[in-house]
Amino acid sequence: MARLNVKPTRMELSNLKDRLSISTRGHKLLKDKQDELMRQFIVLIRKNNELRDEVETELTESMRAFVIAKSLLNESFIEELFSVPDTSVTLDIQEKNIMSVMVPEMNFTVDEDDKESEMKYGLLNSNSELDDSIDRISVILPKLLKLSEIEKTCQLMADEIEKTRRRVNALEYLKIPQLKETIHYIQMKLEEDERANITRIMKVKDMGQ
Repeated sequence: MARLNVKPTRMELSNLKDRLSISTRGHKLLKDKQDELMRQFIVLIRKNNELRDEVETELTESMRAFVIAKSLLNESFIEELFSVPDTSVTLDIQEKNIMSVMVPEMNFTVDEDDKESEMKYGLLNSNSELDDSIDRISVILPKLLKLSEIEKTCQLMADEIEKTRRRVNALEYLKIPQLKETIHYIQMKLEEDERANITRIMKVKDMGQ
């Protein structure tokens, strides 16, 4: 490890000791932050995986019902039915702080007037599979939004964990060892100079006697 290029003086030694103390405290704080981020990240990943499995299962079932319904109904009826949205949804995205990481907090509201009215279509042209498919999609919507929120949060936390890890490693394996080695070098140099001064003083006394 290459030491810092500084003059071996007592003032520089004092400055380096202060820097070492700050770097050591900073390393501990960053390490604690990294550990807590990892703990929360693991919890979120588990929640994300559970919700994703649940959503994928429900989507598969709803699409299966829709495929069956589509095969039994007129193509133009299906296109007309879904050409105009029946429900208006408002998405509100806020931010919350998790260990200095700003992550999204998503909330959506369904228009109350639309919520009261179900999708209008004639019973003659429809079937139970179509009803089932539409009902399932309506139930999945909030879960899909929650899944997108969790996945974005995981992505942002993963980025922050990586940045924190690099800073921890830089302090642990570069800056702190470099400061320690430089401090040791200056201490040895000052001790050497002090011994040289003592020897010189003793020689001067011997010459004066």
